[in-house]
Amino acid sequence: MLQPIQSEALGARGRIAHGFFGRQGGVSEGIYAALNCGLGSKDARDMVGENRRRVAQHLGVAPAHLLTAHQHHSADAVVVTEPWTFDTMPKADALVTATPGIALGALAADCAPVLFADAEAGVVAAAHAGWKGALHGVLESAVATMERLGARRARIAAVLGPCIGPTAYEVGPEFEANFIAQSSEYKRFFERPSAGARPYFDLPAFVLHRLGAMGLGAVESQTRCTYGHSDDFFSYRRTTHRREPDYGRQISAIVLL
Repeated sequence: MLQPIQSEALGARGRIAHGFFGRQGGVSEGIYAALNCGLGSKDARDMVGENRRRVAQHLGVAPAHLLTAHQHHSADAVVVTEPWTFDTMPKADALVTATPGIALGALAADCAPVLFADAEAGVVAAAHAGWKGALHGVLESAVATMERLGARRARIAAVLGPCIGPTAYEVGPEFEANFIAQSSEYKRFFERPSAGARPYFDLPAFVLHRLGAMGLGAVESQTRCTYGHSDDFFSYRRTTHRREPDYGRQISAIVLL
């Protein structure tokens, strides 16, 4: 059975459906067990298709109306008005729509998924915020695109879903330098367990900081560490540490009904 994490902040039931889906309730096997929704993985395409069909059904839309983009760690946001195919999906890391029946999905396996909604205006969005996208403005791009469709910042709710936690995200000094170069304030999102140790980055705190700085109506965290909960979530970093050949992706999605 699908067991998505949900938030009342994203709108009343009956108007908007959403979910931060984990690994439960799918048909994939082995390292992809069970609800792998990543078309870019090496999992059997029919298994991924069935998993996505189950997510679409849970959200109340046709399978072809559950859309994800070719994510490339950018700040690019696109407006969605109609379904696309795997061969025609755009490169983007935020999807925005005011069209009912189009479910917007963000795939992740440690990066931060963020779902947005202005229920009054009828505008929703899904963003994939890895460190690079978050640093260079994917969250801000999602909100600005929502505003172009009639949303207002003061009414927009944004909810952060499961991503890698700060105790699992060891990085190098050059990684930290990318953030400090943009703002010395960002040094607070890094911590060293001991003198001379490599820093650890707090991705969820950084994402919440960027969301909080935009003056949105509500910002909420429903995050859990994807690395530390192997039964519940896929994790690219955990897969790398285990020397597994590939990894699945969980999906977070939202739709106007």
